Amino acid sequence: MDLLRTFREVAGRGSITAAARTLGYTQSAVSRQVSALEASLGARLFDRVARGVQLTEHGRSLLPHAESLLERLDGARRDLEALDRLECGRVRVGAFPTAVAALIPRSMAAFRAEHPNVSLSLVEGTTPRQLDRVRARDVDLAVVSAFPGRELNADRIELSHLLDDAMLVAFPRSHRLARRRRVRLAELVDESWIAADAGGDDHLLGPGSVRLASRPRVDFVANGWTEKLGLVAAGLGITLVPSLAAGAARPDLALAELNARDGPPRKVYTATLEGVARAPATDAFIHVLEETAGRIRVGEAS
Repeated sequence: MDLLRTFREVAGRGSITAAARTLGYTQSAVSRQVSALEASLGARLFDRVARGVQLTEHGRSLLPHAESLLERLDGARRDLEALDRLECGRVRVGAFPTAVAALIPRSMAAFRAEHPNVSLSLVEGTTPRQLDRVRARDVDLAVVSAFPGRELNADRIELSHLLDDAMLVAFPRSHRLARRRRVRLAELVDESWIAADAGGDDHLLGPGSVRLASRPRVDFVANGWTEKLGLVAAGLGITLVPSLAAGAARPDLALAELNARDGPPRKVYTATLEGVARAPATDAFIHVLEETAGRIRVGEAS
């Protein structure tokens, strides 16, 4: 393309000397580039005249093609620079459901405020599904989670720790433990639980998440947080709530932190595809995610 750029400059100025001055080259360097282009095309492009050069018939035929190619190249460079400046682009995000309660919406709002011309999309799903989406390149990054002792299938995945998601217990305001800030599982053995599975196989109640001596007594089954917390507010039982979802809790509920010995926090990570170049917008969104996670941790600590 440098040869074409030099050719266009010489053609426009009708002078090798003037073109060299504009391009910042020596006159001999411009002459060599013109000769190299003529040799590669097998055609003479300029006639040397008394006051400079004039395009030959071949040169006149080549000029519009050279201008078109150079304009397209300049346009491509402008598009690439726009991506680097986050003036365009896209970020496709996957996230497990609880992350969509606060972490993801806050991050997306902050990112959009800074980079309004970058397209954002979100798909919700379980952690295994999100990892599959990352591997299939259906999302640019995913927010995933795992309890201690539960290994993620991280084949071809690069994980970066975002935060620890502590377990809380939701009580109706009338409950005997409603004023407590922290509780032990031993205090809850006779409680009626509200879970996503009647057999007590709710992933929040399963092995590695909370250390139950026996299966909990599940009297009501509900999958959504609205339904679960509505049942708790009505006094029909208690349920576990990840701290990431605490902001969505109703005001007529009480939340107490589960002692870490009984329910260790689950780890929350960003997941990206290993060994591939990330787009500037993806890196920028991860940075916003990290800042949002930091604010969430500070809020919990206070």
